[in-house]
Amino acid sequence: MRVCVFCASSAKVDPIYFDNTRLVAEELVNAGTTIVYGGGAVGLMGCLADTALSLNGTVEGILPRFMEKVEWGHKGLSRLVLVKDMSDRKKRMIDKVDAVVALPGGCGTLEELMEVFTLKRLGKFTKPIVVLNTNKFYHHLEMLVERMVDEKFLRPEHKNMWTFVDHPSEVIPAIVNAPQWGKSAIKYAAV
Repeated sequence: MRVCVFCASSAKVDPIYFDNTRLVAEELVNAGTTIVYGGGAVGLMGCLADTALSLNGTVEGILPRFMEKVEWGHKGLSRLVLVKDMSDRKKRMIDKVDAVVALPGGCGTLEELMEVFTLKRLGKFTKPIVVLNTNKFYHHLEMLVERMVDEKFLRPEHKNMWTFVDHPSEVIPAIVNAPQWGKSAIKYAAV
């Protein structure tokens, strides 16, 4: 199984986010997954990779060339793929994965998560999306989607495109038990 993980590069966040990132890495490695992520060496990205690698996990990083030039890339990955730009990075991160997991993060993580959410709505990405809601980090996003449904910007079915979990131990079960989603989703993408 290949799992894409979106997460932050900030090293200044609360320790609870690092703790849960380590636990997610352990859960994924114990489940035998290959972790695909943004290729960074610091913050939650570095923590995810370092933890998984220390447990003999397989970690593949996808990094834009301009980030490698400023030495943001992790040097010890199982595989580092250099790509043209951020757009290519997002495409490559979700290519041939079995699921996406979003950890807390900043605008880059949010952009990645919302793009895959949009692709799933259109039936272009059909795999499970799991959002780790550490410390209620994504509570307002979940409420925003609820409002989008209430205000008829989304259909009620669209809430089933992702699963919010509170603890790293819930990530793998959420992937396994995610509702089926098919390419036919394009038929009811419009409200």
